[in-house]
Amino acid sequence: MVVINSNQRKPIFLYIGFLFFCICFFLWPLRAPNNNSNGSRKSSSLVSHPSMLHHPNLPDVNDPPAWQNTTRVKAAFVILTRNNELDALRKTIQQLEARFNHKFNYPYVFLNDVEFTEEFIELTSSLTNAETKYGLIPKEHWSYPDWIDIEKADRLRKEMEEKGIIYGGSLSYRHMCRFNSGFFYKHPLLQDYEYYWRVEPSVEFYCDIDYDPFLYMKENNKKYGWTISLIEFEATIPTLWETTKQFIKENRELIAKNNLIDFISNDNGNSYNLCHFWSNFEIGDLKFLRSPEYTAFFDYLDKSGGFFYERWGDAPVHSIAVGLFLNKSEVQFFNDIGYKHDPFIHCPVARELQLKCHCNAEDNFDLTPNSCMRRWVELR
Repeated sequence: MVVINSNQRKPIFLYIGFLFFCICFFLWPLRAPNNNSNGSRKSSSLVSHPSMLHHPNLPDVNDPPAWQNTTRVKAAFVILTRNNELDALRKTIQQLEARFNHKFNYPYVFLNDVEFTEEFIELTSSLTNAETKYGLIPKEHWSYPDWIDIEKADRLRKEMEEKGIIYGGSLSYRHMCRFNSGFFYKHPLLQDYEYYWRVEPSVEFYCDIDYDPFLYMKENNKKYGWTISLIEFEATIPTLWETTKQFIKENRELIAKNNLIDFISNDNGNSYNLCHFWSNFEIGDLKFLRSPEYTAFFDYLDKSGGFFYERWGDAPVHSIAVGLFLNKSEVQFFNDIGYKHDPFIHCPVARELQLKCHCNAEDNFDLTPNSCMRRWVELR
């Protein structure tokens, strides 16, 4: 039997302690949880991300830049705007051109409920080499439908305004939400396109986009893309989910099998958790909006009168439709597209993506309690 005296124990204990420290120091990072879902700046390498190819600070890639590929998708930027938003819109177009479109030259489609002025046309078309188109919204797409009780709608709108509900008293806002929910993709100027990228005045684009998101969507069978998700104001949509549940009950065959119901509901569809994709930025497949299931859903909602008796936004309408009718794999989170629609910002936190951005990752809305990003991450 080997006996170790007290003088021998000290160096052995020191050796064991040192060994334990080394194991903890070097192996603990391998066991630490991945913090990407909670917004940590730490992230796995994104060198292979399509937006990072050919960056001078990253390893060289032999493929030519994406914009040298002459393949283009039948796609366009869609901008619902007014003449008095010209200055705000010019700033947005300038950023979009600098960050992306001067390389890819996708066309712009501008839509308005009144005729565009010559000044508007001249000062927007001068900002791009791409084709620009200007369209008037048909009156039937920007007015009360026959089944709406106008006196009731006026009274309820006034009540919402008195309660201080955001845009509660605005009729034009309701027309806009209804138009974006069910009509913009029917406009004659959009009939030749397969994909759209929605753009609004005053939004900002913070990051270089050196690949084609439209082509990425098409090649990867993506139907809907987004950057910011958040909680809706419940007071604007008090009966939207009950109306949706009734639609589901009557049309179960239209619901996708591998859907995203758990993104928009915490209890398998019994209630709506108010999560939605902020639709002021969205890149989508127009075939999805023109599909029988989406058409049936919009028509059902429209006949209920909620766009006017309440204040249903196109963001929850689109998001609920995405959650019900698309498979999880068909929805794309564009993490690399830095974007701001005041007051919210999506700013990529990954160091590699920050190489092409000028936003502060600490301002990223994904990290806030009102963001639905954590729920999205849990479902992936």
